Amino acid sequence: MKVARIYMRVSTKEQDISRQDSIAEAARNAGYYIAGIYRDTESGVRYDRPELLRMIADLQNGDVVIAEQMDRISRGPLAEAEQFIATIRSKGARLSVPGLVDLSDLSESSTGVAKVIIEHTQELLLKVALQLSRDDWENRKERQRQGIRRAQLEGRYKGRKANKLLHGRIIALRTGGHTIAETARLAGCSEAHVKRIWAAYKIEIPVVM
Repeated sequence: MKVARIYMRVSTKEQDISRQDSIAEAARNAGYYIAGIYRDTESGVRYDRPELLRMIADLQNGDVVIAEQMDRISRGPLAEAEQFIATIRSKGARLSVPGLVDLSDLSESSTGVAKVIIEHTQELLLKVALQLSRDDWENRKERQRQGIRRAQLEGRYKGRKANKLLHGRIIALRTGGHTIAETARLAGCSEAHVKRIWAAYKIEIPVVM
C-alpha cells in the first residue's frame, strides 16, 4: 500500500490554503492512502513551522510527502533546504512534488555504475528544484523592494501603520519604571521594539530647563 502525507502551506492568513485541497483528492485517485494532512500558515524560509514539524515526527519508512510545489516545502537557502530534505529522507520517506522527477524506484532496481549515476542525477535534480524555489522567493522580495522604493520616490509609500495601543503600553510601562526587558515581556514584543519606541518618545518630549 502506498502511504502519503499531504503538506500544504501559505505564507499569510489572507491567502486561501483550501485551493490546495485538490492535492489529497489527486493522491487518493493515484492509489495512495492518506495518513495525514498538514497545513501551515508560515513563511517557506522557516523550518520551525508547527505542522511541518508534526509531519516530520509522524513520518514512517516508505511514506511519500506530497506537496503542490517545492516552494510549499522549502524556500530557504540551498544548504539549509538540503539539510531539511535529508531529515525527511532519514525517516525513510521521499518527496513527490511537480517538477521533481523521482528516480527512487529506478535506483532500487539498478546496481553498480548505473545505480551511482541514477543517484547522482537524482541529487542534481533535487538541487535544481530547491534552488529554483529559493530564486523565486528572492526575486519576489526584490520586486517588493523595488515597488516600495518607487512608491517612496513618488510619495505614495506610508509604511506600516503604528500600533498606537502597543506604543502607549510601552511608554506607560517605561514611565512607570519598568526595565526594557520587563516592558518587552509585559507588552508582548521584542526588547529592540521597546528601545525604538522609547527612544522616539524621549526625543518628542521637550526638555525642561
